[in-house]
Amino acid sequence: MTLTAPTSPPPGPDELLAALDAEQRTVARTLLGPVAVLAGAGTGKTRAITHRIAYGVATGTYSPGHVLALTFTTRAAGELRSRLRALGAGAVQARTFHAAAMSQLGYFWPDTVGGHAPAIVQSKGRVIAHAADTIGMRVDTPALRDLAAEVEWRKVQRLTFDEYEAAAAERTMPRDTPAARVIDLMRAYERLKDDRRQLDFEDVLLATLGMVESEPRVASYVRQQYRFFVVDEYQDVSPVQHDLLRAWLGGRDDLCVVGDASQTIYSFAGASSRYLLGFGSEFPRASVLRLERNYRSTREVVTAANTLMRGQPGALDLVAQTAEPGPEPVVVACAHDGDEAQTIARRIVELVDGGAAYGDCAVLFRVGAQSAAIEAALTRNQVPYRVQGGGRFFDRPEVKLAVHHMRGEAVRQTDDDLLRRVELVLQISGWTRTPPEGTGAVREQWEALQAVMQLAEAAPAGTTMQEFTADLVDRAATHHEPELDAVTLATLHSSKGLEWPHVVVAGAAEGLLPISYATTESGIEEERRLFYVGITRARRTLTVTWSGQGSARGGPRQPSRFLGALDTHSADAERPAGS
Repeated sequence: MTLTAPTSPPPGPDELLAALDAEQRTVARTLLGPVAVLAGAGTGKTRAITHRIAYGVATGTYSPGHVLALTFTTRAAGELRSRLRALGAGAVQARTFHAAAMSQLGYFWPDTVGGHAPAIVQSKGRVIAHAADTIGMRVDTPALRDLAAEVEWRKVQRLTFDEYEAAAAERTMPRDTPAARVIDLMRAYERLKDDRRQLDFEDVLLATLGMVESEPRVASYVRQQYRFFVVDEYQDVSPVQHDLLRAWLGGRDDLCVVGDASQTIYSFAGASSRYLLGFGSEFPRASVLRLERNYRSTREVVTAANTLMRGQPGALDLVAQTAEPGPEPVVVACAHDGDEAQTIARRIVELVDGGAAYGDCAVLFRVGAQSAAIEAALTRNQVPYRVQGGGRFFDRPEVKLAVHHMRGEAVRQTDDDLLRRVELVLQISGWTRTPPEGTGAVREQWEALQAVMQLAEAAPAGTTMQEFTADLVDRAATHHEPELDAVTLATLHSSKGLEWPHVVVAGAAEGLLPISYATTESGIEEERRLFYVGITRARRTLTVTWSGQGSARGGPRQPSRFLGALDTHSADAERPAGS
């Protein structure tokens, strides 16, 4: 929930268009029929599609209740809802594919199947482990995760067991388990779910699709309810999501999809950019539009991103819109992993000494195991950090306590001096006007409460305590979390959709980026796209590091083949050991 001034009228059609550039305005005006928006990193795609929806509502082309905006994460759906509310289109539904399917499944199940819809599996790994026991199959925890991924992949691809067995010849099986044995486990898993009357997340999509395809009254109801569809991040759609979308559409084609083939980084989970790139073939009368003006990054960063992806399928040619030039991206070679971590810590200190905030900086890496050495180096240098996905902001005890106190304070009929009332509540929860010295748990607690204070300071004039508290509750529900003044540590996958002024991409060496098990051409190109995502998170400075050796027992490493895109931007650096 993005707070807006209570008395502010929603923007009119002309005002909505005036906020966009020429290409974005074309997107906003193209309201009917099939539309594909090929939108590069930093080109304002979310702005374009939310203004498009709001423009459709403002002009009377859309009835808000007949529009369904779809995306892939709860956070992204919450962001869409926030922006639509601020643009006067708050009645439009913005949901994940799973949330939309779950709602329909719960609504139609009693009439089509009878009784309540089955419960959702809360821990797929546990059920798979139990299924493995029933067939005498021993699996450890890492193999369990890989087997769960295989279960999910088969379902989102809509493959029968026989079709999966044929496809398995081109896949790497967990722990080299024979495909027939993996299928035995899959069958046991399905039997166990049926016995427990449970569905997993993939079943939700499949069951909803089955209902729409086989029950005419269900199809009729859904198609009358939703007449205009918008899908964000369309390069991430899987076959089952694509088929469900087509079932919702029926024979209609009022569909707008937005995506970037260069940011397809979830192929291992069934995502495919073929639906985005083939949209014009699937819908012959489609309008295919492009957004290539990059408003996020400097020319230097954009040049590196373009060079990396040149010649790749669906690659867009980004054009930097920032007027002020920035520093060239820097590649730093380090002797070993410990040296690389310390180099990264020194780089962060250097940036902060130069005027950056800790929260302006991010360190991105290919696998989570790379984080430990970096965390240790940041701690030694007294640099505060947070690990992306390492615990939700609104689940922190001090934040939960503060929100609890605010909800109580909100019901009191007192003055509406929001900042004064929030400050008093936060002081009860342990916040002070000045931060404590040093790092550690006490500083982390203060930073969390300070983030709540900053949300209050950013609220529009006239916001009441009730409205502010409702915003916090909505943020908690949608995982729309505030930024803390701490360096973000994140995998390249989890960094997608985020941005920072200063980015360090760590571990740009063969075996890490590309990862060692990416041995096919398609696997290598997925790794290239992952590096592209990392590069395009940077607004101003980009530093790429790699080390010539891992552990003391590890062999020598070579720099990533992808660093060729940054050859003209390399700087003098320490040479790795043995070079």
